[in-house]
Amino acid sequence: MIDQILIGVIIFGALVLFVWEKWRYDIVAMMALLIAAILGLVPSSEVFSGFGNPAVITVAAVLVISHALWRSGVVDELAVTMKRVGDNPFSQMIALTALTTFCSAFISNTGTMAIMIPVALQLSRSGAGHASRVLMPMAFGSLLGGTITMIGTPPNIIIADLRREALGEAYGIFDFTPVGLTLAIVGLVFMWIFSRFLVPAKQSRDMSTSPYDVSSYLTELYVPPETSLVGETLYELESRVQENFSVVALKRDKKLITAPPRYQRIRAEDVLIIEADTETMQEIIDVTGLELNAEEEIDDRFLISDEIQVIEGIVGQDSRLIGRSASDMRLRHRFGVNVLAVARHGQAGKPKLANIRFKPGDVLLLQGDKEILGDVFRRFGCFPLAQRSMRIGGEKKIFLPLGIFATAIGLSAFGILSVPVAFTLAAGAMVLTNVMPVRELYENVDWPIIILLGATIPLGSALERSGAADSIAQGALMVSSGAPAAIGIGLLMLVTLLLSNIVNNAAAAVLMAPIALSMASTLEASPDPFLMTVAVGAALPFMTPIGHQSNILVMGPGGYVFGDYWKLGLPLTVVIMAVAIPVILWVWPLAG
Repeated sequence: MIDQILIGVIIFGALVLFVWEKWRYDIVAMMALLIAAILGLVPSSEVFSGFGNPAVITVAAVLVISHALWRSGVVDELAVTMKRVGDNPFSQMIALTALTTFCSAFISNTGTMAIMIPVALQLSRSGAGHASRVLMPMAFGSLLGGTITMIGTPPNIIIADLRREALGEAYGIFDFTPVGLTLAIVGLVFMWIFSRFLVPAKQSRDMSTSPYDVSSYLTELYVPPETSLVGETLYELESRVQENFSVVALKRDKKLITAPPRYQRIRAEDVLIIEADTETMQEIIDVTGLELNAEEEIDDRFLISDEIQVIEGIVGQDSRLIGRSASDMRLRHRFGVNVLAVARHGQAGKPKLANIRFKPGDVLLLQGDKEILGDVFRRFGCFPLAQRSMRIGGEKKIFLPLGIFATAIGLSAFGILSVPVAFTLAAGAMVLTNVMPVRELYENVDWPIIILLGATIPLGSALERSGAADSIAQGALMVSSGAPAAIGIGLLMLVTLLLSNIVNNAAAAVLMAPIALSMASTLEASPDPFLMTVAVGAALPFMTPIGHQSNILVMGPGGYVFGDYWKLGLPLTVVIMAVAIPVILWVWPLAG
């Protein structure tokens, strides 16, 4: 009994710290594991056994393959076809959510979203629709797509491996498809019909449809003494550039002139605060000779590079930038990277840009050497948006990675090789064929997820070994005593869904799976419906932005706030539960 209380306190404490977000989730999970080991709840021989678990290896391999497919342009080519769907906002939403859902069945949710967000923003402009109306359904569609195959989301991989431990045979790659595909279709249809009423339309102050439109970015441009623009008026500046933009303020010495008149003459060393999109900003710089306003000298090695690029990206929920500014991080001095603009929840950040403290979901516009920018994004936990990314302009290899990926799926689907072996071989083949450079192999594994899995798997085993999982299962069965088995399944799914909305979905799967197995054992029923219930519940956190990275990725571009998610997420969760329980029991009956 003491062991049950101790492991319960450790796991509950870890959950509190996950929600608090004072420390990153992988650090919390590792500390929880070490405390459990010190207290003797996890045998010393098993403390690090989780890192050798096939589920961990499979997740790492899938992350590598996903990046290789993204880098090769496979998903990008699919995204380009979306531009042919026309200007009708409803048609655009159907096409975007359907494609996002399909791609997420085979490629990581976040990778798919990074490709699709810029496409959605561009289509939203052409269709005169609000980007916010489509971005949240796309994010939820990516989660639904992950339930379709075993490799679609880490919870499915974890559940498949736990079944191997419990029954001696893991789930196959398409064993999740009957349930997952049904839920994906139902979820998509629900969003197509009702999202227009449940997703708020967010507008910036200039009625633009996204933070990437004209006048979405505020950027400081310095007037060097040698430019021909000195002595001209703002009207003459505007006449030089064909595209629309606005000079919203002018800084002269210590004076700030807001909304300067068009006859205002420009002096040397003025700083103009320009509101424009990225392409127009580049044209202004090229035509006028104005310079990006930098407070520090950029190292020579960045100035001489032929690979200087502008990249848009989103601050992730675990980013090291959160709560800090560009000045704090000394991005210019340390990396030669300029923060050109910041857009927050659909609104452009206000000057002074260097002092804006970043929040999850902020959209950053960075300039620098493409390799350095790639390192900065990875180092600080940000997601580069495609169409501005390092891959654009590079050689595309579409058929080779698709062939490797299809081969891995075939080998695992027909039982020739196990999923971990097949996908590890595929990841290696991507590197050997130079689809993905060796230097990017380890850089694109989400190591915090790997650490989280490796640490929580032994904790899940301790939960089962101590009898705590059985006690929780007994409690759930007492609550649903006398009711049909579907009630117990529903209770299990409800708890898993709530948990996955506040902690990492992989951790939710690891912690709830032993409870599911205990419930099945107590009822002398097949464990399959209970494991599938946990897989579905862990994979679909719709109600909060922190439930999944796909949700946080759309927060900035869509202009959402925390409370916007439950408006669509709660009814969608209810619908998914209502459909999932009978479908699971039909596909995976209790009698096994």
